[in-house]
This record gives sequence, C-alpha cells and structure tokens, in this order.
Amino acid sequence: MSQRHSDSSLEEKMLECRFHSELQLDAKGSPAPRLPMVRRSLRVTDSATSQPDVPGPPPPTSEDTEPHMVILSTQSPAALKVGTEQLIPRSLAVSSKAKAPARHQSFGAAMLSKEAARRDPRLVAAPSFSLDDMDMDVGPGRTLTRNLRNQSYRAAMKGLGMPGSQAGPVHLSPKLQALAEESSQPPARCPAKNKRTLGRKRAHKGSFKDDPRFYQEIRERGLNTSQESDDDLLDEPYSPQGTQKVAAPIVVKNYRPPQVTWSQLPEVVESGILDSLPAEERKRQEAIFEILTSEFSYQHSLGILVAEFLQSRELRASMTQTEHHHLFSNILDVLSASQKFFEDLERRHKAQVCVEDISDILEEHAERHFHPYVAYCSNEVYQQRALQKLTSSNATFREVLREIEQRPACGGLPMISFLILPMQRVTRLPLLTDTLCLKTQGHPERYKAASRALKAISKLVKQCNEGAHKMERTEQMYTLHTQLDFSKVKSLPLISASRWLLKRGELSVVEEAGLFRKLASRPTCYLFLFNDVLVVTKKKSEDSFVVQDYAQVDHIQVQKMEASELPLPGGGNRSSCVPHPFQVTLLHNSEGRQEKILLSSDSASDQARWITALTHKERQERGPINKGDLLQVEVTKAYLAKQVDELTLQQADVVLVLQQEDGWLYGERLRDGDMGWFPEEFARSITNRVAVEGNVRRMERLRVETDV
Repeated sequence: MSQRHSDSSLEEKMLECRFHSELQLDAKGSPAPRLPMVRRSLRVTDSATSQPDVPGPPPPTSEDTEPHMVILSTQSPAALKVGTEQLIPRSLAVSSKAKAPARHQSFGAAMLSKEAARRDPRLVAAPSFSLDDMDMDVGPGRTLTRNLRNQSYRAAMKGLGMPGSQAGPVHLSPKLQALAEESSQPPARCPAKNKRTLGRKRAHKGSFKDDPRFYQEIRERGLNTSQESDDDLLDEPYSPQGTQKVAAPIVVKNYRPPQVTWSQLPEVVESGILDSLPAEERKRQEAIFEILTSEFSYQHSLGILVAEFLQSRELRASMTQTEHHHLFSNILDVLSASQKFFEDLERRHKAQVCVEDISDILEEHAERHFHPYVAYCSNEVYQQRALQKLTSSNATFREVLREIEQRPACGGLPMISFLILPMQRVTRLPLLTDTLCLKTQGHPERYKAASRALKAISKLVKQCNEGAHKMERTEQMYTLHTQLDFSKVKSLPLISASRWLLKRGELSVVEEAGLFRKLASRPTCYLFLFNDVLVVTKKKSEDSFVVQDYAQVDHIQVQKMEASELPLPGGGNRSSCVPHPFQVTLLHNSEGRQEKILLSSDSASDQARWITALTHKERQERGPINKGDLLQVEVTKAYLAKQVDELTLQQADVVLVLQQEDGWLYGERLRDGDMGWFPEEFARSITNRVAVEGNVRRMERLRVETDV
C-alpha cells in the first residue's frame, strides 16, 4: 500500500475485509443470499443530513417490501461458527456524515489518549481501535480472538443502546472502538530497569518544602539494610497508595518515602551533573538529602504538636499545671533544637548542588545542641502515666482531645503519635548516619568524619535510653518500697541504684508446702521479680502487698511442667484445672531453707513470659548465639509497653526474635539491644535473606562502632 494512505484508512480497509469475510457479507455490506434473515431489524431514521454522500441503492422493488435486516442474533450460522459473541458489521459503525481526512497520530499520542480513556472514559467519545491491538489479538489463521470480539461487541452495544432502553436517537461514531475498562486493582509498578537514568528523567517541580508530610507517615530509605531494596526505593516514583502491597498479610498503610529525591531536584537536573556523577556518589548525595528532608518533615509534625495541642487553651484548661507539664515536658526546646539543626543542613544544601559533607553538622549538634532530647526522653514515664490518667478519668479532656485530633491540620493522627516523635527521631538518627557511613567507605576522610558523627549520635541515644530507664526505675523502686510490707519476714533493703523491676503479676498456687500453706485460704500469690531478687507476696489491695518470702535470683530454679504430670492425692490429674503450670524452687530463701512452690498461669504466653524472666541470668551466661539464623521482624506500627517485661517499639524497628508463644514474640531490638515481649500482630516477618544478613551485619557494626 502506498505511503500516502493514512493509518486510519489502513485500519478501516483491514477491518472491512475481515468483517466481510467472517460474516459472509457482500461488497455493499448486505448479508449473502444463502444466509437466513431475522425479524428484528435496526432502522436508521435520521434527517437528510445523515444520508451518506454516495449514490443510494436502486429503488426498492415489490419483492423488497420488508426493511433491510441485519443479523445480530447469536443463533446465526456465523455466530455458531466463530463463537457465542457476535462481530459487528462495519456498516453499522460508520457515520453517514462526511468524514474529515484522518490525521496521523504518533505512537506516543496514541498511548496518551488510551491512558486518558482508561482513567475516565467520558473524556474520549470512543477510544482508538488500533492496528497494535489487532496484532495482539489476532489468533491462528488470522482470526480475531475472543477478547477482541468481547470488547468490540460491548463497545457497539454501549453506543447503540441495549434493547428496550429509552435512549435517544442513535449517533454513530466515526470508527468502531474498544471499550475502555477500569481494572479492579491498580497495576503493579514495574521495578526500575535502569537505576542510573530513571532519576534524571523525573524532574520535580518546586521545593521539598512545598508539601511537607507528617513524620509519622514516612519511612526513611536510609533505614533499609538491603542494598537492592535501597536502590529500588531510591528510584521508584512515589505512588499515592504509598508502599502498601496488595494481598499482603499486614498492610503498611502509612509507610511513605519522601516526596522528592535529590536526583529529581530541578537544580540538580538542570546542572547536568547526573550525566557524569558516579553511582556511589549519587547514593551518598541521596543519603545526605534524606536526612535534610526527613528533619523538615519531623519539624513540621512537631510544629503541629505545639500549635494544635500545647497551645490549645481548651486542652490546658482541662488539666492541672503539673499534668500539662508532664504531658508536654520541654517540647519547645526540642523543637528549637530541630529548627537549628535543619537551618544548618539547609544552608549547606543551598551552598552546593553536590554537598561536600554534613558529618560535621551531625557531630556538632549531637554533642552541643541535642541535650533537650535527654530531658524529654527521661520524662517519658511521667508522660505516659499522665496521658493514661487523663484519658481514663477526665471526660472534659477526652472531649477536647477528640475535637483537636479531628482537625484537618492533625491529619487524623492521635496526639500520642505526636508526643513520641522525639523518641522516634533520636532513635532513627543513628541508622541514617550509619547509612551515610556506608556510602562514604570509598573516601577515607569522609568515612572518619561520618564515623565520629555516628558515635556522637549513638552516645546521645544511649543517654536518652539511660535517662528514661533511670527515671522509671528510681520512681518504681520508691513506689514499691512504700507498698511492700516486710513485717512477717526479715527486712530487705529494697531501694538500690543497681536494682530494677523485671516483671510483676499474680499467679495461682497449685500446691503449698512449708511457708506457702498460709496462702491456702486464697490460692494465689503476687510475685515481684527484680534483676537480682524474687519477692513472693500476698496481695491485700492494689497498693499493699504482704511479703511472704524472697530469694536471690542466683538461688532460684524454674521447671516447666505439663498438666498431666500433676497427680492428685486421690488419683486422677489436674489437667482440667491447671492449664499452664510451672515449679519455682527457692534453694535459699529468707530463712536459709529450701522451698518449692507450684504455680499456674492463665495462658501459655504468660507461662512463657514468667519462665523467660525467671531464667534471664541463665540465658545471659549461655553466651552469644548465631543471630543470623534467628527470625527477624519489622515493626509495622508503634507499640507502647504496658508491662515492665514488654518492649516499646517504633515503626520500622527491626527485632531479632528469640522466642514465640501464643501470639507474642520475645526479641532483641536491633538498634540498641533492648529485649522484651510484644504482640505478633504489630510486626511482619522479613523473608528476604539479603535483608536478614544485612540487618545482622549492621547490628554488629553498630555495636563495634558506637560501643552501644
């Protein structure tokens, strides 16, 4: 065919030939004489302007008194021959109006028009039916496949109207076109094919400060340990759905990468530096830029905490001055420290397209300006207690808080998510700085500077953790000193700087012997397990406990037992009433004798938690284990510990799982080595072996580099 013919003419000629061949029509579009005619017909009754600009057919004779019939029945021989879906004759899809010359459409324009039609079919009267579609849907023997017939048939029915509908006059479109359908699920993003060039082609218009995100809703890429996942996240464009995955057991709805990467900045793209920048240097620039953008997001969320909650007169009026101080502590000082830190980072960013280094800024602020974080984290125990008291017993506070949390400025996030932001930020900074260290390994001087910054920040985090623990433990010991009554046994000096509580709780006493016969009237006991001593008491009230006995942890033996192993004096067993028993032996009690007590808990998880706590000294003496073989989980949402043996977790924390029991996990937090229990539903397993090994290497490196 000559080149002067347009693509549109070629499409129509090929369609016409194919339709006539399949339906056995003559050159004028009429059914062949040997095909039976059907009763139902399609009459085109339009004004004279709708008549085609071609010579009309000869006047009807007496033999053609019936109107022109068109076969659309699925019982026709053609339908029985090619399938249950019928093709539409070309004569039904051609407008009688004179057609304007077809305009050549490029491949790119065609794809854009298809995408527009897919998103909103109303934008385009009828999507294009191109030769590309025909090539993809032509089966063996040059016959159309079922998918193309279905689309064509539904498109025609949409244009003509279904039988019995009250549609107006029929207006035929110039071409037969496929029906654009919305998929039930959004298409999955394809992984980056060329990681070195994708970032260059997506220039981001404007500044990263134009649309700041809540810090609660982002997950820094620098928290990744897998090199491959880090690169993929670096180059993937942001999706409105965030990083949630379809059909995943746990959907992380609020994980979002920062809205713009360094490679997408207009000044970076326009400078042309990406064409000559090595891949490793680009990754280092991305790591530097992410510390800047995440600090701005964090500062933005702190500003909302101050403006909407701290400065709310209604909220202040609903509590005492002491409660208000415990709730917000020195958050203004923390915000001021964040603002100074961000200003120094932004000044360095504006001075150079490729930032030389920010390690000196990190080190200086960690050593000189971040001390408000230590005070804020030390107040955490008072903060949690004040919030729990206000929400449980102050109706006015609850109403005012609910109204503030529903404001658009808060983004539907609860106040507690804003209060824990300083703890989240200060614990993520070492991981982000460690990522910067990894990106500078090829440059000795930069690596030394980044290592110094990492040690300074890790020292700050250690001070924050110690401050929080010290304040909590000191207050805890003073409170217990007033609640424990040692009148029946030899007194024990409880308050000590080296003593803290590991676990407390009430258990059932299955079998009493010796001193424990005095508990027979009420077969329960209340245990207080400290890091060096176990105290057995009888609970009198919520704030009063009578001490029955105690023993040093070094003089305790614990044995897990099965219910079937507990015989009754009269025969039988206790399996129906003793579901989860274990035996505690005091080798050297308060009177220097050996005592045994058989206890039972309400659940398998509670039994496991008590046995784990009572044997913590034995596990420490066993020495290190191969942590590369342990299950690892990533925390999907923050968890606040409710008991002393539980582990408070921040979103994106990685935990090495040491034990699993009845929906609870016991593990070691990667970033600082703290151990504790937490619900299994707050985390998801890490199955990628590369990520697992990377987490172990990062943990070992952080322990060596920072001496945490």
